[in-house]
Amino acid sequence: MKTLHPDDLGYWLFTQGSNLYLLNNELPCGTAKTLGMEGLQAMQIGEWKNHPLWLVAEQESDEREYVSLRGLLSLPEDEFHVLSRGVEINHFLKTHKFCGKCGHKTQQTQEELAVQCTHCGYRTYPVICPSIIVAVRRGSQILLANHSRHKGGMYTTLAGFVEVGETFEEAVRREVYEETHIHVQNLRYFGSQPWAFPNSQMVGFLADYAGGEIQIQPEEIHDAQWFDYDQPLPELPPHGTIARKLIEATLALCQQHHNNERFYDHIKK
Repeated sequence: MKTLHPDDLGYWLFTQGSNLYLLNNELPCGTAKTLGMEGLQAMQIGEWKNHPLWLVAEQESDEREYVSLRGLLSLPEDEFHVLSRGVEINHFLKTHKFCGKCGHKTQQTQEELAVQCTHCGYRTYPVICPSIIVAVRRGSQILLANHSRHKGGMYTTLAGFVEVGETFEEAVRREVYEETHIHVQNLRYFGSQPWAFPNSQMVGFLADYAGGEIQIQPEEIHDAQWFDYDQPLPELPPHGTIARKLIEATLALCQQHHNNERFYDHIKK
């Protein structure tokens, strides 16, 4: 972080938790002086429309109206990711004001993104919590779950945090079994997505059904079902999420499987 000078120019990112401030549906743009930010603390975290993007330190008393980062999932990926970066950096700085080793105050280092204890010198880096997210296919069907937090609403893929000493693949098998009692096989890496709610990294997989009958984990899952790809589907996650991308990729595989079955049935006749 640096103290802003009047002529510092660019776009400005104010965050409160996983929310951010927009002015007329855009990030504020201009100089620190014209926007009344002289003397505030900020750091450049990237670029926005070919101009510097400044993350402004979260203010304790702030009357600005903020919007959820989730509402901006329709943005191009590179834009959504840089906003996520700002949200996550702010979360890190806000939650690491004191040393986790000795309890004294920390200060941000100048040469890299980290905080260092002013007493014992212990250095801490932004914490990223890896989570797996997986879409499971059985023939021409996809497994979708209605999580307890979305009770009666959206159905989506299964997901969960990776535990200490566990590979991503082991986490996939464990989470799917814990939440639905389904066994999976043929795991394939699909992609990843920064998930600043508040500091996760979603690592996506495709998987095939290997056995078992659905038995939901009631603490986590309200309902889970197999859905035919060509039948009406329940409410799905919004576009822009890796969950939606996994679902769409799996539905395409379901259709391909169905078409192959029809082709082979035709040959047999």
